[in-house]
Amino acid sequence: MNTGDALEHPTQEAAHRRPRRWTRALLPIGLVAALAAWQGLTMTGTVPAFLLPSPAAVVDRFVRGLGDASLARHTLVTLSEVLAGLMLGVLAAAVLGYWIAKSPSVERLLSPYIVASQAIPIVAIAPLLVIWFGPGRLSKILIAALIVFFPVLVNTVVGVRSVPQDLRQLMRSLRATRAQVFAKLEVPAALPVLLGGLKIGATLSVIGAVVGEFVGADEGLGFLVNIGRGLYDTSLVFVAVFLLIAMALVLYGLVAWLERRLTWRTEAESS
Repeated sequence: MNTGDALEHPTQEAAHRRPRRWTRALLPIGLVAALAAWQGLTMTGTVPAFLLPSPAAVVDRFVRGLGDASLARHTLVTLSEVLAGLMLGVLAAAVLGYWIAKSPSVERLLSPYIVASQAIPIVAIAPLLVIWFGPGRLSKILIAALIVFFPVLVNTVVGVRSVPQDLRQLMRSLRATRAQVFAKLEVPAALPVLLGGLKIGATLSVIGAVVGEFVGADEGLGFLVNIGRGLYDTSLVFVAVFLLIAMALVLYGLVAWLERRLTWRTEAESS
């Protein structure tokens, strides 16, 4: 590398860093602008407080909910339903997706039913599950698992089938067992695509649990939304909605972190 390249490289690197810094700054700037616009709209008095509470009223309702521990209890209920539904849906989708990817006959048999099931809105299925399994947490877990199932299933099938045939032939020439092919080839190859589906499933699981709580529940953040709507306690609705957003963002961030870690490890092992 000559002296000109050495001098040019830091300049290019600095040029790449500037857009990243501006991109990172856009998020807090956008949040502050949205809060300022929200506060300004409530201060004009054109919108009644029971329709649009001020940010201060929402924060006050949040603090009161923390003070009596009710908010933490309802959040933990919804979080437990989301995590259980997510794990159940991912496990079932990964197992069935691998089976479909490896067996064309199973795909021809089950695919029409799986695709047809996605035409039914989860809101229509939720009341049936609540009737069949009761208003407890089990029905909410099943609803969350159902809404997670399809995107993870599709990504599992795509990931397993994306394994290059020459690598499969190489494993056969080395006389690798099925377990070795699965652990050393198919899982690393399908993992990035599977984690992409898991990102979608992580956010959808929150929707599934809340839909179940809307239909019938006496605890959870969806229950708080129903209570706030019935009492015209809009601040409580805002608090519950913001907590649901934060829950979905945290789950998405955890899957993204897991994707970076596992993908990096897979690439390091393959190299």
